[in-house]
Amino acid sequence: MKSLAEYSNSMLATMAAILANAFIIAIGILCALAVFYYIIDVTQTQHTIRRNYPLIGRFRYLFEKLGEFFRQYFFSMDREELPFNRAQRSWVYRAAKNLDNTQPFGSTRDNDREGHILFVNAGFAVLDEEATEPDEIVFGPQCRQPYRSRSIFNISGMSYGAISKPAVQALSRGAAMAGCWMSTGEGGLSDYHLEGNCDVVFQIGTAKYGVRDEHGNYSLEKLKEVAGKPQVKMIELKLSQGAKPGKGGILPGVKVTPEIASIRGIPAGQASISPNRHLDISNNKELLERIHWLRDFTGKPVGIKTVLGDESWIDDFLRTINSTGTKFAPDFITLDSSDGGTGAAPMTLMDDVGLGIHESLPILVDKLIEHGLRDRIRVICSGKLINPADVAWALCVGADAINNARGFMFSLGCIQAMQCNQNTCPTGITTHDPKLQRGLVTSDKATRVAYYQKNMVKEVSIIAHSCGVKNPRQLQRKHARMVASSSTSVSLVDYYRRKG
Repeated sequence: MKSLAEYSNSMLATMAAILANAFIIAIGILCALAVFYYIIDVTQTQHTIRRNYPLIGRFRYLFEKLGEFFRQYFFSMDREELPFNRAQRSWVYRAAKNLDNTQPFGSTRDNDREGHILFVNAGFAVLDEEATEPDEIVFGPQCRQPYRSRSIFNISGMSYGAISKPAVQALSRGAAMAGCWMSTGEGGLSDYHLEGNCDVVFQIGTAKYGVRDEHGNYSLEKLKEVAGKPQVKMIELKLSQGAKPGKGGILPGVKVTPEIASIRGIPAGQASISPNRHLDISNNKELLERIHWLRDFTGKPVGIKTVLGDESWIDDFLRTINSTGTKFAPDFITLDSSDGGTGAAPMTLMDDVGLGIHESLPILVDKLIEHGLRDRIRVICSGKLINPADVAWALCVGADAINNARGFMFSLGCIQAMQCNQNTCPTGITTHDPKLQRGLVTSDKATRVAYYQKNMVKEVSIIAHSCGVKNPRQLQRKHARMVASSSTSVSLVDYYRRKG
């Protein structure tokens, strides 16, 4: 009989032999695969690198893909990355979790950089007990159902389809908790927008999703049904958006589920491509007539959303309002920035078309004043305004309220993976894959949405109080300065007058 030691040695020898054989088999399989892919690379004609450097050339594509993540987490400095750097995102993450957002040992921002905004602190700041809530504003006071709001920071248009069901649910519930409004985006009104019972701005895009008939024209029955929802407070006619000025919405076919197709009124599984403009609107007179018709039919304030490009257009538009009658005027203009957004878009439109919000917002406000329409038309602005200083700047320049989409995506857990258009979003926000959506717990994220909005208003109020005013809506251009090329700053009052 074998001793225990001999038995153990025998077992070890057997296991070693099995592992050795497995290793040899694995090497054999790897060699076979290498030969297989070598032959494929040498004989294929589409990829030059793989043809000239078989096998090794394949690593280029792997490293190119991994490079995005290595740059984000290891190589980019806190204030270098685009479209949003780590410092910007970190503030949102901490605000959404209601964590302390104070910072030690001095600013890491280059405060002498040209274009940097500095706020002018007053000799005597406003005490906490002297502070007031943001002033209430009224949209469409002449409407049958005007909309009153104190909210200065709201959720911009993100369609159900572009973002997932749990994302819409979390945003709806969070908006209700925070007391702000939520835009539907152009993808129509879903039950998920309504379930949180927040204030909703219903957006009508160029394809009229949600209120269209089978031919793409307005369905009066559907429009009446949407406008009859008590949560729907305003109607927004979208002319263009920052992701793609001058081009309609794009939703890949893989994202057009039967439910989304039913809400939009289109075939399931087919790419949802909106026209570049409204087919029933080809000039300013027709635009004003459509605004007036929508307001008369729904009884609710109606505005437009656009990216400013041609300055002469806004002049002509405002002149047409004055000649036609102010009852035809939009109740608000939502001005979007040209530097992208949550939607999928051709890179050249995102990079090269339209004016950014820092140039276009003062132009729009000044044009409204010039044409005597500033009191008639409210100004909402959108764009990359995800931190308190961004929002405070917009209020100083003349915006009545600010909408934001990507900041609220960060509050939901977005990590800027840049996969919004691929149905592979790792955080479940822009995908309809149930496995990926599982990670987005609606109840938890709704609270984070509310915290982000409330902490934004809180810190914008801190800036306002430092500037000597009681609430953010009292901020004016005299309360901010811009760093000029000489590294010295100039008041926004003088800067925009000089630019004009």
